Amino acid sequence: MAINSLQFGTTLLENPVLVALLIVIVLFLLVVLSGLRVYREYERAVIFRLGRALPGAKGPGLIYVIPIIDRVTKVDLRENFFDVPRQKCITKDNAPAEIDVLIYHRVMDAYDSVVKVADWKGAAVGLAQTTLRSVVGDINLDEILAERERINSILREKLDEVTNRWGVKITSVEIREILPPSQVLEAMIKQMEAERVRRATVTEADGKRVASIKMAEGQKKATIIRAEATKKALILRAEAKRQASILKAEGYSRALDTIYNVAKDIDSKTLTIQYLDTLRNIATGSSKKYVIPTELLNITGQVGKIIGSVSSGSKSKTKPGQE
Repeated sequence: MAINSLQFGTTLLENPVLVALLIVIVLFLLVVLSGLRVYREYERAVIFRLGRALPGAKGPGLIYVIPIIDRVTKVDLRENFFDVPRQKCITKDNAPAEIDVLIYHRVMDAYDSVVKVADWKGAAVGLAQTTLRSVVGDINLDEILAERERINSILREKLDEVTNRWGVKITSVEIREILPPSQVLEAMIKQMEAERVRRATVTEADGKRVASIKMAEGQKKATIIRAEATKKALILRAEAKRQASILKAEGYSRALDTIYNVAKDIDSKTLTIQYLDTLRNIATGSSKKYVIPTELLNITGQVGKIIGSVSSGSKSKTKPGQE
């Protein structure tokens, strides 16, 4: 058996026609198998057959491309980005500014992105440059620095309006950096420092004003509280004096009542003894005193009455002619 196989192989090699046929068959199989392509979920293939684009995009998965006849353009459907080179733009107030932009995009229709435009990314970059200059030319430099979101929105709307017919969706536009001139940047830094100093001064003044108001309100409340305390103290003192006067008067009244009740039962002898005891107490003092007893005054009064009555009687007995 081995000898027969070796003889067959030798015979086959000696026949050039059979060798050529085998080579052609192998090459044909290789060419046929080379048309098998596998595309991922986010990849699509636009096939041109003899110059004509087949309708729609192929994929994902396994597809077959006729070798030599078909030409394939692969399109990535994932969201991607590209940057617009830094552009020198002139603002509305004639201030130059260098701006670079990032553009985020996503291919929505692979067929249109290949068939309807030669290089949609290059076209989008050129469109972004001209649109950026146009938008910045209508805005002052301060507004560019303060209103990036509005500029991003305007750029996205204008770019998406054009790229939509190419099957490409502009998802976002972001200004990455804005570089004003060095002189303008220095002036902005000085302005920012002055604004911070102004805010600090205003804040300090407001703090002092609030503190002064609080201190004045505190002093006012303290004065009111002290005045109310003084008023209450005076009222309490007056009330205490009034109560003391009332109690003192009541004490005097009760003492007088007691003295009266006791004195009305005392006889003349007891009063005389009390009177003499009082005179003795007065006489024991160190100062000079002249004590005139009331009895002496009574006697003097009685003598005066007698003298008066005698003189009036003698006058009445004397006649007018005898005088």
